[in-house]
Amino acid sequence: MPARRGAPPSRTVARRPRRLTVATVAAMALSALAPAVARDAADPTAGTSPGGDSSGTVSLPGGRRVHVECRGTGAPTVVLVSGARGAADEWTHVLDPARPRAAPVPSTSAVLPTVASFTRVCAYDRPGTTRFDDGPSPTTAVPQPTTAQDGVADLRAVLAAAGEHGPYVLVGASWGAMIATLAARTDGLQVAGLVTVDGASAHLRDTLTPAQWSDWMRKIDAMKGPEHLEVPDYTASVAEIRSAPTPARSLPAAVLSSDEPWDLRVGDGGSTWPAWSAAQKRLAAELRARHVTDTHSGHGIAVEQPRTVSDAVREVVDRVRNGPPGQGR
Repeated sequence: MPARRGAPPSRTVARRPRRLTVATVAAMALSALAPAVARDAADPTAGTSPGGDSSGTVSLPGGRRVHVECRGTGAPTVVLVSGARGAADEWTHVLDPARPRAAPVPSTSAVLPTVASFTRVCAYDRPGTTRFDDGPSPTTAVPQPTTAQDGVADLRAVLAAAGEHGPYVLVGASWGAMIATLAARTDGLQVAGLVTVDGASAHLRDTLTPAQWSDWMRKIDAMKGPEHLEVPDYTASVAEIRSAPTPARSLPAAVLSSDEPWDLRVGDGGSTWPAWSAAQKRLAAELRARHVTDTHSGHGIAVEQPRTVSDAVREVVDRVRNGPPGQGR
């Protein structure tokens, strides 16, 4: 989701090409470990946030380890779900407008520290992600490709291992939005609100032309390699989302969309920007969400305009706090 992976070519941040979102997948024509998080998953304060800042790895069933960091106190707990190959630093770094081709830098104005000022917030590294300093994540690699359902299963396991408790507001960027929207339809997570940040969705299967979709899938398939870097399986994930039950109630939600055109550069049918914009509108209608289109940003809204993201998160958090869980607009 960050600018270096998903912005228009004129604003793409110079960095290694292995950390990518849906945008630059197609534009390819698309320190040591901190101490392990020590929390008791059986914490008796169910429904509250454990509090305290932490950064490290947690152990999942089967022995895999996942890096997770949490800050702040309060409920609901916000969970930040990065774009394809994006680590947790997608939410702790910002783009320097004076150096648009440089890698994003840590900042107290980034999404995660800002959200931590008003509620509990966590971010994590999925398998196969890389960091802005080009270092690999300490999260254990897994075979690729991966689906949205895989992402939901890991999300549930990570939160349990870290001792976090719902209700949750999920914030999904790019590919991460498909994981977050599927999680909102899935039993096992107490999802009370949802924010998508220029999120991919099942609607792209319909708004892209058949040629554009097929070419995009071929380019993603070409990303597979021995390094176990994350490769989203969009076709399978669309099927998973469409077969999942529709939530019985609408959730407080916001859909943030880029307003600076960028392009997947796939197929022979012209720009994909109209199809991306149409999919954003369909997602907002499906979620009955407030649709924020004046973001003054390319695809990487979280690093380009972090305040826009944190303001939307605060709005959804306030709606969760002030009304019955899941109350619609």
